Amino acid sequence: MKQVTVRGKEQAGIERVATPRAKANWVVVKVQAAPMCTEYKAFAAGASYPLWGHEAAGDVVEVAQPGRVNEGDRVVVMPLSACGKCALCLDGDYIHCQDALDFAAIHGGGAGMGTMAQYLLKQDCMLVPIPAGMSYNHAAMACCGLGPTFGAFQLMAVDRHDTVLITGLGPVGLGGVINAVYRGARVIAVDSIEYRAEKALELGAAAVINPADEDALQQILDLTSAGRGVDKAVDCSGVVAAHRLCIDAARRKGQVAFVGECGDDTPLRVSDDMIRKGLRLIGSWHFNMADTPRMMKMIGEIGDQLDKLITHRFAIDDIQSAWETQLSGQCGKVILQPWEGSDV
Repeated sequence: MKQVTVRGKEQAGIERVATPRAKANWVVVKVQAAPMCTEYKAFAAGASYPLWGHEAAGDVVEVAQPGRVNEGDRVVVMPLSACGKCALCLDGDYIHCQDALDFAAIHGGGAGMGTMAQYLLKQDCMLVPIPAGMSYNHAAMACCGLGPTFGAFQLMAVDRHDTVLITGLGPVGLGGVINAVYRGARVIAVDSIEYRAEKALELGAAAVINPADEDALQQILDLTSAGRGVDKAVDCSGVVAAHRLCIDAARRKGQVAFVGECGDDTPLRVSDDMIRKGLRLIGSWHFNMADTPRMMKMIGEIGDQLDKLITHRFAIDDIQSAWETQLSGQCGKVILQPWEGSDV
């Protein structure tokens, strides 16, 4: 089978490896749509990466034992892996599992681990059925396209009474706009790239603020009731300045969720931010699996919005162009199609 690799700084490639085989509760999925996420950063750096792709939708083509799925089932592949036995897994928060399984040790290598490939291996408990009539592309948005902000908004109980601030309008942030608008909330978004700002407005944001403006915070406050601040905020950028903007723009007793990964330290004033302001700060990685029916129902109702979010599709052989498109910032969600135009 074909799978994606990186050969050097901004140099993508395709390699051929053995097609994985089902084993125990690990089943083989033929990948029909692989949404692309943060791996482009490793492509830009020419870095090695243990997992090329972590989002997918496709067809179950091989099962080793009776389980939760059957050959021929259409499924969404949830990110990463989990033990399936600990308290977090049993409670639906598998993404926080501390006993995640060693894929290479179980399968004797990494083939089938990533989603940017023609086939992959995944535990059957990590597969979500795709409803009849739903496309692979739309279903795959249940991963990082919609999942992180969906989980954050569930935790913050976002509804039509809220004004929500979203910082960072990459695909995750744009998915956040879709999630918030679907819930009836009023959205104020923040990004400096014009393409993303226009896309957010197209998806239903009430306003988009440029963070480079000296008065960006005041512009946000001026858009809120009595200038007191937003009810809820979510950062999808992973930028320290955006973290502080969310905290400073939130009203007293407001809530702020952090979705974008960040390796830097964000200054937090315990007295002013937490005690006197009464903020609730939340970390959100993915949604709880118990909310999957609600997620899939929503996807089934917002097809037009998802068609706006998904801006580019590439065959696997065009991985170089796909990653270059992501680097440009002039895109929404990009989907890799492993079988499009393929000779295998």
